[in-house]
Amino acid sequence: MKNSQLTCGERHAISGTGHHGLSLSKMKNYRLNRLFNPVSKRCLDVAVDHGFFNELSFLSGIEDLGKAVDVLVAANPDAIQLTVGQAELLQRIPGKSKPALVLRTDVANVYGKDLPRTLFSRMIEHPVEQAIRLDAVCVVVNLFRIPGQPEVTDQCIQNILKLKPECDRYNIPLMIEPLVFRPNTEAGGYMVDGDITRILPLVRQAVELGADVIKADPTDDATEYRRVIQAARVPVLVRGGGKANDIEVLKRTEQVIAQGAAGIVYGRNIIQHPNPAGMTKALLAIVHNGVTAEKAAGLLK
Repeated sequence: MKNSQLTCGERHAISGTGHHGLSLSKMKNYRLNRLFNPVSKRCLDVAVDHGFFNELSFLSGIEDLGKAVDVLVAANPDAIQLTVGQAELLQRIPGKSKPALVLRTDVANVYGKDLPRTLFSRMIEHPVEQAIRLDAVCVVVNLFRIPGQPEVTDQCIQNILKLKPECDRYNIPLMIEPLVFRPNTEAGGYMVDGDITRILPLVRQAVELGADVIKADPTDDATEYRRVIQAARVPVLVRGGGKANDIEVLKRTEQVIAQGAAGIVYGRNIIQHPNPAGMTKALLAIVHNGVTAEKAAGLLK
């Protein structure tokens, strides 16, 4: 197709500007304004997309996902992370003050204690179009580093390379989730590696591939997290990692926020908690109001 045959919007997309000369990066901020709190400029995103990955243990706390989403909406996090098949549970709720939707765009089989013969990471078809139809503020995609599985990393990179230009074309922020796995024989299943020397280069690769937001592993030493943020240059949301006790979760959150993280994306440490709403409110108090872990723990009682 010749350039003269392109629509006005398509020409703007190709040239890197939107209507009225606005840059693509600035237009993406319109959606990010719904992801990040307007006062603290930080975000609590609750991940409940675990059913996508065909692992029974991941369903604990979200067996009735509709009920789980309703509980979270009432607790009012900034965003809820869902899949294409479950996004309507959030978006069917009336009103304009509900959490924003972050849409998971890829499915993988890398999380089990006994890994299958062939591992994969596959992206949904037309992910950005589906995100627009579902009124998502952001799409999220994985970037795995799994010992002895470079083919899965290659699939992740191919997913990102396809997703990035579509996100730019339609001004949809791209969240990349760099995940460093420990060896399955050592960790006995899906366990992240908190070694900062492994996390740093993968975060940097995600940024170089075009991430607008990073969703990264916590480091073993939370006081080192500033180095991850420095390597990223874009907002960094810290993953919750594995299930931990309340004070450990709250203290780690306090530490990474103090290091300059733009927020957190927690799943099992919220949805598998006996009081998901209380844990959400406790984390919101740390993320947005800067309260201590000890004070936030009082919101769980």
